[in-house]
Amino acid sequence: MSATFIAPNPPAGPAGTRLRSRPWARFAVRRLRRLLISLWVLVTVSFAMIHLIPGDPVRGALGPTAPAELVEAQRHALGLDDPIVVQYLHYLKGLATGDLGTSLVSRLPVADVVAQRLPATLVLAVLAFLVAVAVAVPLGVVTGVLTRRGHGRRTELAFTTTSIIVATIPDFLLGVALVYVFGIELGWLPVAGNDTAPAYVLPVFSLAIGPAVILARIIRVEMVGVLEADFVRTARAKRLPARTIYAGHALPNAVTAALTVGGLLLSALVAGTVLVENVFAWPGLGSTIVRSILTKDYPVVQAIVLVYGVGVLITNLAVDVALALLDPRSKIRED
Repeated sequence: MSATFIAPNPPAGPAGTRLRSRPWARFAVRRLRRLLISLWVLVTVSFAMIHLIPGDPVRGALGPTAPAELVEAQRHALGLDDPIVVQYLHYLKGLATGDLGTSLVSRLPVADVVAQRLPATLVLAVLAFLVAVAVAVPLGVVTGVLTRRGHGRRTELAFTTTSIIVATIPDFLLGVALVYVFGIELGWLPVAGNDTAPAYVLPVFSLAIGPAVILARIIRVEMVGVLEADFVRTARAKRLPARTIYAGHALPNAVTAALTVGGLLLSALVAGTVLVENVFAWPGLGSTIVRSILTKDYPVVQAIVLVYGVGVLITNLAVDVALALLDPRSKIRED
């Protein structure tokens, strides 16, 4: 009888052994790989966008009465008369060096246009996110405490119904309503620009109200479950103060799901600024991209789409890292 020989698995190399023994290194490699692939897809799509537009984008931007010589000169300046592969390589080189092209309308470098408008959009989105969190956390915690163990049925029904209705209203419609009530009827707040601190109130709350109620609902559900956990019962048995039980024990264990949704909401807030900025004449990327679409200034549109996409990818990466820090046993494992 012949014996079957089974070759042993080859030993892993030193680099592979070190990588497997370090979960944070594996986590970083996986997230970096995903980020690079997503960036390549985003860059490729943004490059293809100008080529998928029906007709000649340069002719559309300059108008039907523009001389043919001017159109050809502009196409040559943009490199649109080169082979598609050459254009793609030039586009990648420009991104690597910070050259996003030149605006067809203002003739300014697109990078300068983005750099001028980006801070206003970031400030608006970040302030709206902070306000949403500041409203959602106490609202969700208090509602969760009041409705645990089946108590407060009316409170739960009123909270759930109101939050669903508010969350379904688009932020720009909320902005229009706030402008009418607080800007036109009452005259308490300015309705355009960002020159003064009161001018921030209406656009920030227009963006923050919807995400706040969504986060509050998630925190309430998580709090109801956490308050029935054994460690919370133990804390009650030790007669710890209610503030310590709710804020020190229950809340940190209830924010994991809210953090995941919060990252998605922050990404949505950045994109949501497009319409809200136009309602309040906010000098950010949102109003710029709408104006550029109307004037067919495609290099500017292309660059702003790329900036929004990179912002979403970075936000998602930050959420992944935060979740891994809060719950390393479940988040730093092999996918």
